[in-house]
Amino acid sequence: MALMDLTKQLAQQALLSATQEPAAAVAPDNPGAVMLGQIGAMQKALKDDEELAVFFHCGGEKIRVMEIYLPSPQVAVLSGVDANRAPARVVSAVEALQLVTRTGKVQPGAKPVRVNLVMPKAKDSSRK
Repeated sequence: MALMDLTKQLAQQALLSATQEPAAAVAPDNPGAVMLGQIGAMQKALKDDEELAVFFHCGGEKIRVMEIYLPSPQVAVLSGVDANRAPARVVSAVEALQLVTRTGKVQPGAKPVRVNLVMPKAKDSSRK
């Protein structure tokens, strides 16, 4: 008898799920915020004598990233220095970025460098 009740219950659930409307599509996560969150978490886990070096590679260029700014959820601006210590910037779609990170010890007496993570400020709807 229990098998028959179970079969009846499964059939009812199948009918109910077939007649219900599908759930609304879940909005994808903000990939830029996720990226900043991951880098922020890596930096937060560092000891006082460690720093997180973030690098961006493109072709033969290698940039050490010192700041990541998200002017929008889909675009990132990376600021840093190239191999010659010349200022360099990259403007890229967030989903196209591939960053390399390394944790390392700083020289005794030196202050560890932290990557500056900048999210856009929320717009004030009361101001015009």
